[in-house]
Amino acid sequence: MITTLRGMKDIMPNDSALYEYIVKTCEDVARNYGFSLIKTPHLEQTTLFKRSVGESSDIVGKEMYQFIDKGDNDVCLRPEGTAGVVRAFIESKQDRAGGIYRYFYHGSMFRYERPQKGRLREFHQFGVESFGVASVLEDASVILMLAEIFNRLNIRYKLKINSLSDSQSMPKFRESLLNFLSLHENEICEDCKRRKELNPIRVLDCKEKKCQEIYQNAPVMIESLSDEAAAEFKKLQEILTANSINYEIDTKLVRGLDYYCKTAFEFVSDEIGSQSAIAGGGRYDRLVEYLGGKASYGVGFAMGIERIMEILKEHKSERNGAYLCALDSQNLDFIFGLGIKLRKNFKIEISYEAKKIAKHMQVADNKNCEIFLCVGENEHKNGEVFYKNLIDKTEKNIKINELEKELKI
Repeated sequence: MITTLRGMKDIMPNDSALYEYIVKTCEDVARNYGFSLIKTPHLEQTTLFKRSVGESSDIVGKEMYQFIDKGDNDVCLRPEGTAGVVRAFIESKQDRAGGIYRYFYHGSMFRYERPQKGRLREFHQFGVESFGVASVLEDASVILMLAEIFNRLNIRYKLKINSLSDSQSMPKFRESLLNFLSLHENEICEDCKRRKELNPIRVLDCKEKKCQEIYQNAPVMIESLSDEAAAEFKKLQEILTANSINYEIDTKLVRGLDYYCKTAFEFVSDEIGSQSAIAGGGRYDRLVEYLGGKASYGVGFAMGIERIMEILKEHKSERNGAYLCALDSQNLDFIFGLGIKLRKNFKIEISYEAKKIAKHMQVADNKNCEIFLCVGENEHKNGEVFYKNLIDKTEKNIKINELEKELKI
């Protein structure tokens, strides 16, 4: 038997409805914030990610699905979404046209890493990217967007924020961090030694316990901020507080990619286990220029859809839709016609079999329907439908011509 590759997973119908629900919720919120859909290829030139994500990142160093194609091109499956959107932004010359551009995307990403709960080799993300806005208000806006998404999905979260400084303050912090790392050269892991040479601040993202203990005493980035960066970070905190968003400052939060500057943030949840990060992002004002475009401001986030699915599966499933059935075969044609009409506006599960009401009720319950609708001999004669709410258990007979109004309620 041929099976899926390790770390790859089918999304079967019992999960696909949940996937679509999450994406639809994200899309609705993103559109309310003025973002539009963009779709970029799964396959890109490898150099795109080496330049953007950075040679110091684990993604480039260990995790990319990279190969030479039949045209001798060095290509890879996209490991994240931002770089492809930035490439499209530059290639369509929007960087030179000026103005503000806001995009959202969703789809497959690929990383060769050890599969575990909430982490696959092919996984799916929803993300947004905003170009052309320098104000920290845009940083706050994308954070508030994510908070709104999680509130709609009823997911508990904690927000962590940090400032990764700017071009004025980074050299000072980099120097102090390098001096600190030189004192611990023989104690840090091999990955951190590599990161030290390529991009020193990435050592702060190391997950090795020994390194984490060492970095507890490392220089703190927010203590080296320029006046401008410090003012923006303070403004961000004021906006979050004004909008009742609880947060904590995590001075070791640097994100896993090299292109971030200034604002960095991460949403974590205690509902997903050890892999607690469910979304994150920040500002990347230098990335467009790094990739050959005209310098442009950028900020965005990405959210792991599989991790959100795992959380929602742990929640009590929410009932939705109606189950429509008949008690006798004479009414099967009638309820079929009624169901087709109702499906223009509502989710309706139609039973094609006539059976006792208890059997129908059991099926409706197993299908997690919210409303039970049934027609028997008496109901048909009186032009009515038996109605039961399977959540609050209320039941009544409703006239056929009033059914749509009741379902809307």
